[in-house]
Amino acid sequence: MDAVTEKESLAARLASLGPDERRKILGSLSTTELEAIRYVWPFWARPDQLPPEGDWFVWLLLGGRGSGKTRSAAEWVRGEIESGRRKSMAIIGPTANALRRVQIEGPGSGMLAISSPGCMPSYEPSTQRLVYPNGAICYLFSAEEPERLRGANLDGAWCDEIVAWDRTEYTWDMLQFALRLKGPLDDDPRIVCSTTPKPLPLIRELAKAPTTAITRSRTLDNAANLSPKALSALVTRYDGTTMGRQELDGELLEDMEGSLWTREMIDALRVWPDNRRFQRIVVAIDPAGSSHDKSDETGIVVVGLGYDGQGYVLEDLSGRYSPAGWARMAVLAYRKHQADRIVAERNFGGEMVEATIRAEARNVPVKTVNASRGKLVRAEPVMALYEQGRVHHVGTYPDLEDQMCGWRPGVGKSPDRVDALVWGVTELMIVPQAAGARSIQRPQGWDIGR
Repeated sequence: MDAVTEKESLAARLASLGPDERRKILGSLSTTELEAIRYVWPFWARPDQLPPEGDWFVWLLLGGRGSGKTRSAAEWVRGEIESGRRKSMAIIGPTANALRRVQIEGPGSGMLAISSPGCMPSYEPSTQRLVYPNGAICYLFSAEEPERLRGANLDGAWCDEIVAWDRTEYTWDMLQFALRLKGPLDDDPRIVCSTTPKPLPLIRELAKAPTTAITRSRTLDNAANLSPKALSALVTRYDGTTMGRQELDGELLEDMEGSLWTREMIDALRVWPDNRRFQRIVVAIDPAGSSHDKSDETGIVVVGLGYDGQGYVLEDLSGRYSPAGWARMAVLAYRKHQADRIVAERNFGGEMVEATIRAEARNVPVKTVNASRGKLVRAEPVMALYEQGRVHHVGTYPDLEDQMCGWRPGVGKSPDRVDALVWGVTELMIVPQAAGARSIQRPQGWDIGR
């Protein structure tokens, strides 16, 4: 259920009044009330930053960068603690560093910055707790260590930037088992999730749940608290783009009309790490044509062919690299996955692509391929394998999957990650293979990457 709200705070409305009217309203308040108003969040908050009404279990705060969603979530936690509604809460960040730097010590929006003098918590880094004067405790967790949630007894939680969590589904599952207490006032457990939206399976699942309340905010909604020059640069560069809609407008983007792949298709075929055996593994590269800070990314995707005849996407290491950087990353992936060869597109440099890889590791087997046909013609056979249920993603790869479901042939930038995926699957499942493929056994607990 989406919460429909206005975008102006009471403080902004007061500021818009004439001087006489403002003085009259402020003059009606006592000195104590004027001092306390700094900590009255409903006065400063935009309506979309306040908790929705209704019997929700999850409050999904979908917001653009700098839209104020972190402050909203932190103020909800403070309100629950100071009111006595909750005594045992979890605060979960994507990493231990982000948890401390943003959620606990963040200037202006971290728990220590927003707490009122009468209920200031004691921060205990060694025990990973915030201990409040009224006896309430916030236990601090990182999504890097979801097992720490085992044994916790919680009546509420704040989850920040779920889209950046390492093991999203597993960490969320561990939290659900820990949310088993009612609050002191007999309130059921509740969760606030503050995140820039990405169409991960968990985010889409939460957005559709009847027990989820959703509020949305844009970066521009919080313009008064942001640098005008920085905001102008962001809007100029990203306004109207897919990334801008997601990162600035806080939109939860779905499949682009006309795209070859759908998220439903990818989700239905998704599997998780196990001891699966592979006939062959390749590291596929789509090198960028340049390496400056505005270059396209270099696509680097690891793909395996199982003994069951199925294809498996094992890792997406794509990013913006120098030539030496992408060669080093590809060689590391080759060694980590005990791959058979590196497959690289040679359109941007011919023999230089192979030479760049061999400068990093002389004896690595390299096959260069030429994109003599258009991207759509190359991608369609691979997409057909997905339609037949023959290609699986081992874990989740948000950036790759965003590109797969957001690419419409002939429109927009070149899909670097998709190109690498296509080269890898083509090498293993479409190009006729020689006999004598070897078996590779995955070690227990093998790392699928991010």
